[in-house]
Amino acid sequence: MPMSRKIAEELLPRLRQRYLGRGREGRSRLIDELCEQWGYSRKHAIKLLGAKTGWGGDPGVRKGRPPKYDSKVEEVLWRIWKVAEQPCGKRLKALLPQWLPHYEREHGRLGKDLRSRVLSISAAQADRLLAARKTRVGHRGRCGTKPGGLLKTQIPIRTDNWDITRPGFLEADTVAHCGGSLEGDFVWSVTYCDIYSGWTANRAVWNKGAAGVVAATREVEGTLPFELLGFDTDNGSEFLNWHLLRYFQERPKAVGFTRSRPYKKDDNGHVEQKNWTHVRQLLGYDRLGDPQLVEPINALYRECWEPLHNYFLPSAKLEKKSRDGAKVKRRHDKPLTPCERLLGSPDVAAASKARLRAQRDALNPFELNRRLEEGLRAILHRALHSSRPTDSLHCALDAGKNTPQLVS
Repeated sequence: MPMSRKIAEELLPRLRQRYLGRGREGRSRLIDELCEQWGYSRKHAIKLLGAKTGWGGDPGVRKGRPPKYDSKVEEVLWRIWKVAEQPCGKRLKALLPQWLPHYEREHGRLGKDLRSRVLSISAAQADRLLAARKTRVGHRGRCGTKPGGLLKTQIPIRTDNWDITRPGFLEADTVAHCGGSLEGDFVWSVTYCDIYSGWTANRAVWNKGAAGVVAATREVEGTLPFELLGFDTDNGSEFLNWHLLRYFQERPKAVGFTRSRPYKKDDNGHVEQKNWTHVRQLLGYDRLGDPQLVEPINALYRECWEPLHNYFLPSAKLEKKSRDGAKVKRRHDKPLTPCERLLGSPDVAAASKARLRAQRDALNPFELNRRLEEGLRAILHRALHSSRPTDSLHCALDAGKNTPQLVS
């Protein structure tokens, strides 16, 4: 059994003096003696006698090699991590080369050594370095989908996988900003996600009526950098209606309009993920019960939120999934932004690629984040004071001020 602290404090200093004064063979015999008497491994005995660990030595001096990634690297990663919507280590490492030039324009140039260390950090090390600062917030919302049964025979169920080797196939879904109750009138967000690239657009509508959803869909289609080929939704009445069906069918080249199986959310897994990252992370779960909030929210979506995600925030796509007993192994591709995936697609026109590059080069993610915070603060301030009293409004007022307390 290992020696107690009291024995070690009395015995180890004398053993260390003997160890330092002996030659190679004498040190080896002393190590053998310590291992035999106390049951230590040879490596641990060498460290004890050399005063590199355990009792002895200066406790204020860090043992082992000096850290490569210090507080300066951590501060750079932390600032980028906050503005980049808290990505995981793999996505954070993928976005660093694109974000560092914008970071240096915002916070000053980094030294050559510091820049090299930031770019060389691994994804796992970035997660470990930021682990102490990260926080988790979890919420559970309500489902606002009401079945639309009138057109179930006209709109087929998608029973196979679309051709996801090219852009143009969208999944769509709605998110209710109802607070804690689906009663009454409030704002809804409609999310559109391209399966191939992850290109995502959002629009706010009042009460998710058919006319509002068609208008939002028409506007989003006009901004897409690729041709719309297919449109897949859940079974909600906001999508299964004659207005949207005519919009997709009454055109020179009809768009494939399909729906998922009832009560199978995984059929629309791509857009379901974006409901959290693109809607809930931005607007939360508060009730937005003022119709005049629709246009400010749409302006925020169009001018800040969508450019930030589509041009600067990479995501990884699942390439392979295998099962080994009870363990499921998933392999993902290299994280890329939706813009980068479209630029690498041969099915996107050269003119569209040139526009994408020009728009990306004209944007600064840190400036987008500042404008986003300003617009979001105004929206939440108005929502807090215009909504009827409800427990769902957890956006607290700052003491002595009439502005919401935002958590960055």
